[in-house]
Amino acid sequence: MRFTFLIEKSTLCNHIFNQSTKGGNFTEYEYIVVGSGAGGATIARELSKRGKNVLIIEAGKYERKIGTFKDSLRYFETTGYKTPRTSKEGIILWRTIMAGGSTVVSCANGTRCLQEEFKDFGINLEKEFQEAEKEMKIAPTPESLLSEASLRIKEASEELGYTMEPMPKFLDFTKCVRCGSCTFGCFQGAKWTALDYLNDAIANGANVIYETKVKQVISENGNAKGIRGKGKDGYVEIKGDNIILAAGALSTPIILQNSRISEAGRNLFIDILVNVYGKAKGLNQVSEPLMALVNHEFHEEKGFILSPHINANKTVRFMEAGIKGFMMPTNKLVGIMVKTADDASGRVYPDGTVSKAMTKDDWKRVNEGSSIAKKILENIGAEPKSILVSKPQGAHVGGVAAIGNVVDENLETKIRNLYVCDASVLPKAPGLPPILTIVALAKWLGKTLVH
Repeated sequence: MRFTFLIEKSTLCNHIFNQSTKGGNFTEYEYIVVGSGAGGATIARELSKRGKNVLIIEAGKYERKIGTFKDSLRYFETTGYKTPRTSKEGIILWRTIMAGGSTVVSCANGTRCLQEEFKDFGINLEKEFQEAEKEMKIAPTPESLLSEASLRIKEASEELGYTMEPMPKFLDFTKCVRCGSCTFGCFQGAKWTALDYLNDAIANGANVIYETKVKQVISENGNAKGIRGKGKDGYVEIKGDNIILAAGALSTPIILQNSRISEAGRNLFIDILVNVYGKAKGLNQVSEPLMALVNHEFHEEKGFILSPHINANKTVRFMEAGIKGFMMPTNKLVGIMVKTADDASGRVYPDGTVSKAMTKDDWKRVNEGSSIAKKILENIGAEPKSILVSKPQGAHVGGVAAIGNVVDENLETKIRNLYVCDASVLPKAPGLPPILTIVALAKWLGKTLVH
């Protein structure tokens, strides 16, 4: 069955630049926002609704069809062999290049993180968190959406002395069909994504250029003056009074380094995760929203969380767990994700190369979490010999332009009027889904810039 994700053509066409950009310049803007994910779309919305002249530049496309593994091959960053990108050391890096960014393929988890850490820098996000939670309609996952296997995981955890709570999600539960394909994009439109805010920004008069990659920020006498990049028709140069980089933590530091901010790119974290899988007769987690439950009790002291999760697609399991993962019977598949707050020991280089290895402490967190996950799975009937742990991987890339290091308490770099507002500025690995925090931070910055 084919599912089509439609966009309002008439609205978008009025705001997409179709004219040639080769060797040319566009009108000067008050604000140029690079990226349309959680940070970029949010701040563009905040600025445009206050009447500011805003241009959004997005490296990817506004995808019209999402929701299947085949669709995802268009927007997940892969190698020439359609395998996921990895660090030089082999850790899988899940990343999309598309309008809406990673929010489109997220598990819709709406948890607060790093609120106190930002408060230490004088940024109080309480009001913005409340505002975002209301707009995104964040609520705990109802038990009625859980599979029998996850209900058993909840019970088994309690028997072992652990607590699995409903995961708060930005998901319209009445639209959720429990397809388990959250990470390919929601064809039902049940999930809040940054596209909601992007469309609001467009309706407020913001302009958008798609399929255009920003390479460098232009500066004169220490002030940002515009951007240089490459679009479908070649070289692009656009003037702007204020530049906000929200291109994601694998692109933002490259732009910064190309703009002579050499300290960017260091202290990379990815919230390393592994999936612990097992085979259990009569149980599977195919029909439920991913990560519907969560255990937070080890987060603060041990640095990891646990959440029921499987990749039902066999090809994805092959990517993360080899032939053994591929061969596991999906109709008997149970699993728990172990997500960690890893050491910020990685680096993004100017040529785009990523270095990120597992440290001794990273392995300690992963192994301790995996041990508990195995006990829970065995307690619901998973065959001990069937249990396997995936390769280390990460999807919460950040820290490479951290507040207090590359940006100041206003999220401004040493180049005046050049700001960063994506996961790059997070001061440490959260070990928790960061989308809500990035949205709150972007709301805060948008308000700050216009006051």
